[in-house]
Amino acid sequence: MVDLPSARGDLSAAVTSALRTPPGDAELPDDGALRGRDPYGDDLQLALTLCYELHYRGFDDVDDGWEWDPGLLRFRAAMEGAFLGALREDVTELGGVDDLLTQLQLEPVDGTGVSHFLKDEGKLWHLREYAAQRSLYHLKEADPQLWVIPRLTGAAKAGMAAVEYDEFGAGRADRVHARLFADLMEDLELDSSYGRYLDAGAPQMLAVINLMSLFGLHRAHRGALVGHFAWVEITSSPGSRRLAQAMERLRAGPAAVHFYAEHVEADAVHEQLVRREVVAGLLRDEPALAADVAFGIAATGWVEDRMEEHLVNSWRAGRSSLRTPL
Repeated sequence: MVDLPSARGDLSAAVTSALRTPPGDAELPDDGALRGRDPYGDDLQLALTLCYELHYRGFDDVDDGWEWDPGLLRFRAAMEGAFLGALREDVTELGGVDDLLTQLQLEPVDGTGVSHFLKDEGKLWHLREYAAQRSLYHLKEADPQLWVIPRLTGAAKAGMAAVEYDEFGAGRADRVHARLFADLMEDLELDSSYGRYLDAGAPQMLAVINLMSLFGLHRAHRGALVGHFAWVEITSSPGSRRLAQAMERLRAGPAAVHFYAEHVEADAVHEQLVRREVVAGLLRDEPALAADVAFGIAATGWVEDRMEEHLVNSWRAGRSSLRTPL
């Protein structure tokens, strides 16, 4: 289990305070407390992360009954509304699903993303920070996407299950992708404990993991979750190749190189399964979900771009991207 992190404002303080009491005993803020709050800011994003983490492994000394506490769910719904509302205002250029998927396969010519930075000029401390930030995603890799499988049918269900089977090591615990990332962290002399860097994670990284949890937990967002998953799988292989090269250049260790080398091959296969079976299968069964799939693709790209911008800008300025430097 994870220790409760330090609060980052009154919203997250209200949630952490509540979680230290028995379920139902605490008073949580009403919807008015969200007026004027930054929906992407530290405080709201951490408060959402705290709510979502109850559906994963929970927190040390926090009663499991909080997972479905009506008062906490009401407050979470209000924060989700603020987060989703902001995304729908900011993510406006959607287009058709086929066009969006095709665009994901086209690599930008300028090469300014974080994987380019790490491959060409990154230092070991940049790699370590990158791994610490991304551990909030990779140590639960494939978990939130698994929630969509009961909500799919036919080819979409079968394709999603096939990809997830790979993500969970094809029956071998030592090949589960989250385990491989933990091995990467150990090569980089980082603590591979689940949730260890939650306190240090940037709000941009919290938004990345909160988006996939939000989509995964709600049946109403099953189309958006499929779009999110398509973005992850289609964009993974080229970036993973560059990250493997960065690990090799900086002699990060065999497990560090292996994690990304594994994703180059695996996600090239997954890309085809997701596009031809999962996305196409879902839209054959439920064509009305096309706009939701498009939103899931575009929103995932938007939050990931914000995270990449935060990392590269921080590093080029010579400062840590973490709230608490390693």
